[in-house]
Amino acid sequence: MKRTSPRLRSIIFAISALALGSTAFAENLTVEELHKRSIHRRAVEAVIWGIPAVNYERMLQATIANGGNVNQVVYWSRPVNWKNQTLTPNPDTIYLNPFYDTSKGPVVVEIPPADADHVIVGSFDVAWQNALEDVGPAGADKGKGAKYLLTPPGYKEKAPDGYIVLSSETYRGFVILRSNFKSRSDADIKSAVEHGKRVKIYPLGGNPDSTVFVDAYDKPFDAKIPYDATFFEHLDRFVQAEPWLTRDKVMIDSLKTIGIEKGKVFKPDAKTKEILENAAREAHAVIAWKYENGFVPPFFEGTHWSVPVPPETRDGLGSMFADPNEYGLDGRAVMYHMAYFSPKVLGAGQFYLMNPFDHAGKALEGNRTYRLAVPPNAPIEQYWSVTAYDRETHALIVGMSRPSLASNDTAVKKNPDGSTDVYFGPEAPAGKESNWVPTDPKRQFELLFRLYGPKKGLFEKAWKLSDVEKVE
Repeated sequence: MKRTSPRLRSIIFAISALALGSTAFAENLTVEELHKRSIHRRAVEAVIWGIPAVNYERMLQATIANGGNVNQVVYWSRPVNWKNQTLTPNPDTIYLNPFYDTSKGPVVVEIPPADADHVIVGSFDVAWQNALEDVGPAGADKGKGAKYLLTPPGYKEKAPDGYIVLSSETYRGFVILRSNFKSRSDADIKSAVEHGKRVKIYPLGGNPDSTVFVDAYDKPFDAKIPYDATFFEHLDRFVQAEPWLTRDKVMIDSLKTIGIEKGKVFKPDAKTKEILENAAREAHAVIAWKYENGFVPPFFEGTHWSVPVPPETRDGLGSMFADPNEYGLDGRAVMYHMAYFSPKVLGAGQFYLMNPFDHAGKALEGNRTYRLAVPPNAPIEQYWSVTAYDRETHALIVGMSRPSLASNDTAVKKNPDGSTDVYFGPEAPAGKESNWVPTDPKRQFELLFRLYGPKKGLFEKAWKLSDVEKVE
């Protein structure tokens, strides 16, 4: 609790005070008051349960707002800038996101083979953002490329030969694909885009060349989670489109209480909207509190770098929560309030470490300057990158000219021993412009360190990333 912010402490105190009311007080509640409390209580739990679904809906709606649709590919023809307001995106790759919809039958996604200069990595995720399979050298195709066949819930027909079959538990979902470039030169970026556009998505038996690509680069793409009454509108859209999973049927009556019911129109009145608004804010506070306190134990001893999602959640996302005694809902809410997608196997094709603190355990402030010393010889096959995100929204910091630095950027200067110093702050330290990531002096921020193609030495802790240090 020592790192909990004053704002969160006050909210948690208020919540606790409400919970500790006397028996006499509870007995004197009117039917109307009991009803309001029931809506509020169940709405809070609906947010915690429904975060990944709403996260998905927000991305899909942002795609549609940019002229795309299901069974098409939204992509970015340059590395994303701050106008991409998805949760913790990678600004050091080329993104391609096919959104699939199997409600009318199976859908094919073709992945091209890797070669000496190009590789596509990523994962197939259902609409709940549980991973079906990974793509690329660490995935099912082993980097050789493949035709993946996505089949809808309950599909019984035998699939044709020559496909890697993925049985989706939801009708819809998406594929997060990253076409990595060798450097940030225009030629290498263009080459990565061209290789990425060899990806195809089409109905089984359809024409691969019918694939539609929609470029979202430098366009507003807002997929942040809305912690207000509109959260439940997105959740209702998801409930109407997707089948109930057995593990989630406990939520049917809870959602009915707040007005969400399959086959019926969601029309909360003004009083209910006010309750839902307050419940969404409370749920956000609870999730943010769990996030702040999820960095223990750290990945590297003596630091604050961690994967702030509990093991039962990380394991469950890759196995469709196969363990009958675990669900990991709270950890899932933490994960999808700050990120989107999950890999089938975390640590195979990529590994992520988050850190919102400096070496003293204090929040990273945008009006201060910090230095991150990245040791030489990082245990990776591809590249590392470090990105600064807005602490509150977990999206790229609005208005910043550069959100990250990466080892595949030839403009980044290395020290004589091969290490790299990366600076974060409102202004670049003198002579350090090429190694500087700007921050908003009015906002707190957090860092995400990515390692692509991680090697054994990373998990053996033979290489260690230290905390950022304040530069006076």
